[in-house]
Amino acid sequence: MNELVVSWCRSQGLEVTRSRAYRKDDQAWVEQKNGAIVRRLVGYGRFVGAEATAALVRLYDAVRLHGNLFQPSFKLREKTRIGARVIKRYYPPAPPVERVLAHPEVTEVDKELLRAMLATADPVMLFTGIRAAQEDLGRRVDRRRVQATPQEPVVIDLQRFTANLKMAWRRGEVRPTYTRPYRRTKPYPKRPSMLEPYEAQILAWLEAEPTLSAALVLRRLMNIDQTRFTTKSLRTVQIAVKPGVRRRPLKSSMATGGRSPRFFTPPSLDNILQ
Repeated sequence: MNELVVSWCRSQGLEVTRSRAYRKDDQAWVEQKNGAIVRRLVGYGRFVGAEATAALVRLYDAVRLHGNLFQPSFKLREKTRIGARVIKRYYPPAPPVERVLAHPEVTEVDKELLRAMLATADPVMLFTGIRAAQEDLGRRVDRRRVQATPQEPVVIDLQRFTANLKMAWRRGEVRPTYTRPYRRTKPYPKRPSMLEPYEAQILAWLEAEPTLSAALVLRRLMNIDQTRFTTKSLRTVQIAVKPGVRRRPLKSSMATGGRSPRFFTPPSLDNILQ
């Protein structure tokens, strides 16, 4: 709750309180609307820029009227506790505008404004505006540091949109704000391979002896540099010289680790080198 809301509440005579002592879950009554309304409408992506701000404004303008004028909701009337059992009774479902019109404390001038707003609003057009704004936001989600080309505003055919509403409840709907394109922001780590200085020598050995095993390659490398290569390097050499990896350059297999969907248990190096 920011300073503007607090000052408005105090000017209207509304009591502004903090969380109760030893009741750390009081915030849940506020945060639940963040998931039921905000995340359900715009998803979990990040929006940056004036275009995304304008799309959010159009979305919330349509949602505000559609929810307050045409979406019925429950309101708690009474709650009775009998031991461990809690009995809740609600008023009949009604849109918020009907409760405001029936409230005796609201002036007739405000009620006339609400009636005029209710008479001119169209629920289908408001719902179409919500989907159009979500379509626009779906194209702008996670566009940080990406030079997006200017796009034409989304225009939805009203007749086609209303015709699809008949079967939308059967097919389901994937909202554009839920489709987040994955973009890696950090570069892939590229560590130098321990076999890279001996790449030319290994390639020469493999060309001369195509059936040369990884254990023999490792044995020759150990004879060249005993401080760099040990018996624990067998798996690294096996991945680099295995037949499935030889088809591509040895350097690329070394840089990527030569990962393959197939894994097997390497034989004991002591038995091979003997």
